[in-house]
Amino acid sequence: MPLGLGSSSAAGKTGSAESPAGADGTGRDGHDEEDAQEELAPWWRDRALLLPAVSGVLLAAGYGLEWSGLEVSAGVVQAASLLAGAWTFAPGALRRLLRGRLGVGLLMTIAAVGAVALGHVGEAAALAFLFSIAEALEDRAMDRARHGLRALLDLMPETARISRLSGEIDIPADQVRELDLLVVRGGERLATDGVVTSGRSSLDTSTITGESIPVEVGPGDFVPAGAINGTGTLQVEATADGRDNSLTTIVRLVEEAQARKGERARLADRIARPLVPIVLVAAVLVAVWGFVVGDPGTWIQRALVVLVAASPCALAIAVPVTVISAIGAASRFGMIIKSGAAFEELGTVRAVAIDKTGTLTLNRPEVVEVVTSPDTTRERALVLAAALEARSTHPLAAAILAAAPAASRADDVEEHPGRGLQGIVAGTPVRVGTTRWIDAGDLEPDAAKLEERGMTVVAVEIGGAPVALLGIRDELRPEAAEAVRHLADDGVRVMMLTGDNERTANALAREAGIPDVRAAQLPQDKERAVRESAQRVPTAMIGDGVNDAPALAAANVGIAMGAGGSAAAIETADVAFTGSDLRLVPQGLAHARRGRRIMTGNILLALAIILVLFPLALFGVLGLAGVVLVHEIAEVVVILNGLRAARGSVALPPLPHLENPAPSRSERQAATPASNPGP
Repeated sequence: MPLGLGSSSAAGKTGSAESPAGADGTGRDGHDEEDAQEELAPWWRDRALLLPAVSGVLLAAGYGLEWSGLEVSAGVVQAASLLAGAWTFAPGALRRLLRGRLGVGLLMTIAAVGAVALGHVGEAAALAFLFSIAEALEDRAMDRARHGLRALLDLMPETARISRLSGEIDIPADQVRELDLLVVRGGERLATDGVVTSGRSSLDTSTITGESIPVEVGPGDFVPAGAINGTGTLQVEATADGRDNSLTTIVRLVEEAQARKGERARLADRIARPLVPIVLVAAVLVAVWGFVVGDPGTWIQRALVVLVAASPCALAIAVPVTVISAIGAASRFGMIIKSGAAFEELGTVRAVAIDKTGTLTLNRPEVVEVVTSPDTTRERALVLAAALEARSTHPLAAAILAAAPAASRADDVEEHPGRGLQGIVAGTPVRVGTTRWIDAGDLEPDAAKLEERGMTVVAVEIGGAPVALLGIRDELRPEAAEAVRHLADDGVRVMMLTGDNERTANALAREAGIPDVRAAQLPQDKERAVRESAQRVPTAMIGDGVNDAPALAAANVGIAMGAGGSAAAIETADVAFTGSDLRLVPQGLAHARRGRRIMTGNILLALAIILVLFPLALFGVLGLAGVVLVHEIAEVVVILNGLRAARGSVALPPLPHLENPAPSRSERQAATPASNPGP
């Protein structure tokens, strides 16, 4: 199916009524959406900033010439400044007017025309420059949300091996059809969803389900597209076509969610819609009144002054200046906000959904408990297990080796994919593997208790007798409970979403203090849960994996944690934290709420200026010079108030000491070999 990579950029602009992309399907500078796939250029080479910059330089030069007494030269330069600034919004505003769409840009266009008609070209140029630069800076922040789904494509293999009567053949992955028999060797990715018909192995499903602990599979087990096979060879009967499987479903859900999100308009635009027709009708009525009373010249001039008085100069910059200040301040504590609309939404969040693995947890499986029989010590059990696991590349092997004080030498090590390992250590036969392969015997009750506490259990057998159980778990981040408590204190409801089983999910949720737990969630389940929550209350989704991408897109605000998170999560999210400290989340929400309060205050001030100036202009109390002066003062006040959003971030206290920091997702993927045999 076609993958609309350009949808990310469209979502980033969140349906601004002033965005040309929303009107004619092109970018703000008239390019096709294919250009959205290019990398974001440095600001000094951004073509969208060129015209506003030229307008500003010409405006300054025009004022300089005017103060020098060169009136004619000043007028020419100011007219050039007006044209440069107005070209960024006036043509688009007129095109949207023809389509019946109104916005701030139309009012700014009419205000500039009115100022020119009254002979005040400099004031018109100032209006055009302020509006064009504010729009360009905000759009640049939005453009960072491009390339949203590109990483998802990398999870699909280019070819698939199919078993036919004539033998095995390789075909393009998108040509796989339901009921085809796939042959999946060690280290290969699955081309589509299916059911194992023969063979046993372990699957790394971290990029699909987000779970760091591999899943053991055998005949009759479902396997998802994009998962990486361990060392065992599997035969899998396809249950979906190569173009219509669980992975392509993730892509479709992200696109649909971003399309829904793209329908939201910015706050300033929502206010401008009813304001524009009111102002236009009022100006026309004022001009008509002049003909009624027999003094059309005076009242037409007043009508033009009314247009300038009602121009939303301060309103146009009220939101962008606050957003730009707040986004800059947020970046200082590792919070990257991709758009002005995302910042607005972030300040309204009242519910947070959090992915478990890699977000709430360290994503670093560790041996957290060892249960032994009376005739075996903890150290001996770990040494024997490590002797076999030293020959394995399974992720659980790394956890066991890290816990062992020393590893003995093992001979005749034999691997049983999806089950475990067996070999000879110091002349004694030893087996290490799942409790489905090794009977726990008298330790069975302990195995059940460990599983209830959210652990993966590995049994150790010596000479045919089970002697130990190793409880392995992905531990909760040390700051997780504190972060959840801060969110609850701020009135934010917290929900945990995970693809893990209910026992593990509930155990970790109790430690973190999260009351609402959704376990065994596929990506589409997470998307549905977040979408339903967002319909009730503004909701943020926090995740770091490809499997979180649909939920991130469905949320009012998607938040990606950690610079090492998957590219799909970071690019689909509206907000990304460069660090993985969860305490950044309540701090970021508080920062956004404060910025939103400042933004609201700016908008109210801008509207108050319009309400005050309108009657004064209507009855001739203030002429154009007075109206422009009040507007300029209001703009300065709005800018200074908006700059307050750059303050208020507080440094976080240090985390409890960790002996080994958790690796990033990219580091884990780089360190994970292609083959992952069972423990």
